[in-house]
Amino acid sequence: MYLIHATLRAPAAGVQLPPHTRELIRALADADAEGGSVGGCGPVEHVSTHPHVLPDPILGVYLIADSLHKAERRTEALCRRALDEVPALRGWTVGRVGAPLVTSYYEQLLLASSGPAGRIRPGPLSSS
Repeated sequence: MYLIHATLRAPAAGVQLPPHTRELIRALADADAEGGSVGGCGPVEHVSTHPHVLPDPILGVYLIADSLHKAERRTEALCRRALDEVPALRGWTVGRVGAPLVTSYYEQLLLASSGPAGRIRPGPLSSS
């Protein structure tokens, strides 16, 4: 499963992402998975919105795909279709589409002292 973020740019300064964007995009993805639009995005597991991120809101799409590239392409296709077909999203544009880096998690791992055999946390070794 991949998490892909898509930046959505407002049609004008001060325009807020509609509060029901997640539901609108999820409904479009579900309809697409059930049947049938040509060139659709395929099945989507979950959609989340981050409407207050600056400078532009972010849409998070969780989906299963054969590769990161395919997941990014399908997410972009879903966003472009939503911006074309959902009246509340007309005028918005798609910006960057890609997998987010979770740098704070990896920085914490790099700074943590390792335990036996490269383990990060103390405790007994699992028997399974």
